[in-house]
Amino acid sequence: MAKANGNVVEGVFAINKPPSISSAQVIRNLQHHFNPSSIFAPWLAKERAKRRDESIREHNRRKDKRVQVKIGHGGTLDPMATGVLIMGVGKGTKQLQGFLECTKTYEATVLFGAATDTYDVLGKVLRKGDYAFVTREKVENALGKFRGKIMQRPPIYSALRVQGKRLYEYAREGKEVPKEIEKRPVRVEELEIMEWMDGGKHDYQLPKEEADEEARDIAEKVLHLDEAVGTSIVEEESETRRSNATSSTKRKRPLEDEDDSVHSKRRPATAEGGEEDGILMSGGLQSPDRTTSNPTEPCSPESPLMDSHNLLQNTLSSQVKGPPAVKLRMTVTSGFYVRSLSHDLGEAIGSLACMSELVRTRQGDFELGKNVMEYEDLDKGEEVWGPKVESLLGECIDREGKVDRKESWSEGAESRRREDDD
Repeated sequence: MAKANGNVVEGVFAINKPPSISSAQVIRNLQHHFNPSSIFAPWLAKERAKRRDESIREHNRRKDKRVQVKIGHGGTLDPMATGVLIMGVGKGTKQLQGFLECTKTYEATVLFGAATDTYDVLGKVLRKGDYAFVTREKVENALGKFRGKIMQRPPIYSALRVQGKRLYEYAREGKEVPKEIEKRPVRVEELEIMEWMDGGKHDYQLPKEEADEEARDIAEKVLHLDEAVGTSIVEEESETRRSNATSSTKRKRPLEDEDDSVHSKRRPATAEGGEEDGILMSGGLQSPDRTTSNPTEPCSPESPLMDSHNLLQNTLSSQVKGPPAVKLRMTVTSGFYVRSLSHDLGEAIGSLACMSELVRTRQGDFELGKNVMEYEDLDKGEEVWGPKVESLLGECIDREGKVDRKESWSEGAESRRREDDD
């Protein structure tokens, strides 16, 4: 165990969260490295002394009796998301609320062609939509509706509470939310296209798993998908079954094989990638080994589904190699959901869409490439991450000191004004 020499180190710093782990897991990993370190030995010694002096009642109220470095985060990043995750250490945890309320900058990739229950590509497909007509110009024109102060409905897979229960808990249990998820005011200070990707010129993929009828009904009630465009998968399958019952006996393969527009392209593995585990509340990329049929393959001319709408859709889709995608940069206020923007953008242009990638590049004063520690430094040992953490926490103390001096001056000035008034 490290010796408790030196000053107590605490405050706020930021780390670049990698994909595939939760924000809570980041905290546990940091504690794994911080608890035996020499840097935080003074803090732990102080905490042990504090606990020895506390009453039996206070001791019994503690859920976790272990003495370890106190760490919290200032704004959750879902497992698939990467980027700035602000961490509070010791007394720094009391400052985290301010970071929840500050502006944040994100880079997100939106993939057109389907709506899912989670608003991202890790969810189950609820509806499919045509994407052959989607162009950069149409998307650019639609973005104007999402700038400034807007009303936004949060996803059902979110941490908001309804009657004391988080929304994602209702979703996981397959239960209907007891009240409507209402739209909330949020502000988008900046929203622009960084990159446009035509179909077949990127590796992002739509999910292939489809929601069952019960889940679809719940989602449509809560998320108002009845107002959206696109074709319900369950409705489409029902029509398929009815069509099969009256179709020609000359059919040589099931209709489902011909009408599968939910697809998956192989995505190359990246150095920082990995499979997501558990139920995620934000978008991500499917496992690279998942494949399915070609979404642009036209239906057989003998198919009873080859009506005028499907004929037009398959004709258009046959001219593209896959769904287009767009990479956006946005600066937003507290309470904003990038997944909701992705979903709503698809509807705004007459198609459907979901989020496939998310990076938080800035939160408050912390920005990637400037004052954010790289997560991989933790595995390089305390001699590497130690000085960086101390430096970042030192900068926090300097900022806090300036604020304290300013507040002290303001309080003194106010006191002098009151004395003058008396």
